[in-house]
Amino acid sequence: MRKILIGLIRFYQAGISPLLPPSCRYYPTCSSYMIQAIQKHGAILGLMMGIGRILRCHPFIRGGYDPVPEHFTVLRNRQQDETQK
Repeated sequence: MRKILIGLIRFYQAGISPLLPPSCRYYPTCSSYMIQAIQKHGAILGLMMGIGRILRCHPFIRGGYDPVPEHFTVLRNRQQDETQK
């Protein structure tokens, strides 16, 4: 299941994403974040984390560095936010 999901995301990165204008508000990008989350937390939890990241990516968010957290959460990595202040 992991390989299938990662393959689909890699297809998006190589075939679809280059056709769209760059609009990422986060680093790493949402697609890279989802791959990392799937590798770290498994297919189901990683997919949920990636979808959560995509849903919180909108014009009214400040964005910035948001790595995959060590523990499952669909919220922004608050531990990283605290170290940047």
